[in-house]
Amino acid sequence: MTSEQEHRVRPNGQQVRRLRHEQGWSPRDLVAAIADASERSTGIRTSITPSLLSGVEEKWEIIPYETLCLIADGLDCDPVDILEPSASGPPPPRAH
Repeated sequence: MTSEQEHRVRPNGQQVRRLRHEQGWSPRDLVAAIADASERSTGIRTSITPSLLSGVEEKWEIIPYETLCLIADGLDCDPVDILEPSASGPPPPRAH
């Protein structure tokens, strides 16, 4: 197992979406907020793609911990707030 694989996590996609909706943001708005937060904290504008955000929200995609931290910074929350508690298990059933 590589170092990157060891640091992969499953975010709680419903929580990410809920926090984004509370801000009144579209997915692209959150992507921009992530880039802004990254630039404020590091001086480097780093973000994720809208399709990755969709994967997180819709499919509970497993992502690097660093990406989870980027999303949390954009949402102005602690990474633990958007981490799936049972990150090693299968994703929950999708609501229809």
